Amino acid sequence: MEANTSLWRSYLGVIVSRERQRMEHFQRAEDILLTLLESVHAREPRFLVDYARNLEAFEFTLCASEDAVTLEIPLRIDGDALRVLACQTRDSPARHPSELNTCYLEVCSSGTDLEDWTGVVDVMEHRGGVGCLLPGKILQHLKELLVSAIVHCQRLFLLQPGDISAENLREDAMELSLLIRGSWKTIRFDIVPVVRRQQEPLQLQRRQRDKGFPEGSLRKAMEEAHFVPASPHCWRSSTHLPILKLLRGVDSLQGPRLDSLRLLDQLRDQDWGGQGGKGTLTFNHLKMVLLWSTELFPSPEDWQDLEGSVYRLLVILLRCLATQHLPHFLNPEENLFQGVGPDLASLYHKVESFAWDPQRFLHFHFGLHGFSGSWQADTETRALLHLPSKDASYWNTAYFDMLLSQFQVFRIQDSARLSAVSQLLSKIRQKIPQQS
Repeated sequence: MEANTSLWRSYLGVIVSRERQRMEHFQRAEDILLTLLESVHAREPRFLVDYARNLEAFEFTLCASEDAVTLEIPLRIDGDALRVLACQTRDSPARHPSELNTCYLEVCSSGTDLEDWTGVVDVMEHRGGVGCLLPGKILQHLKELLVSAIVHCQRLFLLQPGDISAENLREDAMELSLLIRGSWKTIRFDIVPVVRRQQEPLQLQRRQRDKGFPEGSLRKAMEEAHFVPASPHCWRSSTHLPILKLLRGVDSLQGPRLDSLRLLDQLRDQDWGGQGGKGTLTFNHLKMVLLWSTELFPSPEDWQDLEGSVYRLLVILLRCLATQHLPHFLNPEENLFQGVGPDLASLYHKVESFAWDPQRFLHFHFGLHGFSGSWQADTETRALLHLPSKDASYWNTAYFDMLLSQFQVFRIQDSARLSAVSQLLSKIRQKIPQQS
């Protein structure tokens, strides 16, 4: 048992040892980006510079791969004075058919600071001649300002050759991608303009309890709505920063919760991806799995050791892969695996192999991926994981406790939970075929 614990801890120790260097890379790249954004603001005060980037730095150090950093640029506009209207089908983003909450931002009163925008950015006419803020026009304006600011800063020697590249800027993209050199490592920043407004009370009623989270953290994370471009005409509600706020809240809880995320993300990058570590599963998916595990396993008893904590995330991830359905934590009606298709089946077998034989994966290697073949899984456990997903009774603590017991990592003494697992397993065994 001690040797097994040491293996998990040694693997995690290597991951954590890299974070200081990653933070240094981020801070240097951030300094370059802030220099650029200050130049943009000086030319166009309607784009604000937000210096509070602790959440983005926090996320970057957690992530094992070189994923892009999403950076929201606030607009100087009174978002609370805008009216939110549902987008018409013709204006909705066709490349994201599952995109939820797309909308127009309609100007329905004075005092929104929109008059500052009309001289530079067109507004479209909608519903009787009332103006709406056009995200496509704002993106184009910001893009021109960024390119101009790069040239300006280079002429003043505020930026060195190779510090920044705008070669990834695309005409049709809903974000503006810049490659910035952080020490010897290049970091991609996806810049998006954002309109902020106070969240409407109805939007907060989906989750009234902070089950598993620090008190008040859910409401605080969702008190402000962020609207970012979804198409040239429509905006969408972004949960990027609310999710990071919740992740920071999880970090304040006892137990190796974020360590579990770190470990699984390293496996995702090293063993579960395709060529170059790129694959179907993303760090954003794993963040959602951690948030669900925090709610579904609210007891501190669930988070006593690293191995048990990792398996709290694993059983949820396996269930989502088996059913090809990962609900968004703040918008549960949104399936984050929608449209992914056959790749999930292959990924499921890789994750399942780790769950049955983790020692085979808890080491670092270079070059070829370490995954080879699939472990012979227990047939009953696999049947339990593939139970029909439409039944809501299979998305609760008792169901996932049952899966933990199948992997022999339950180790919970709560009599009520033990009884619930026994009753649920007995009920399910009457439904699924018995395997010899």
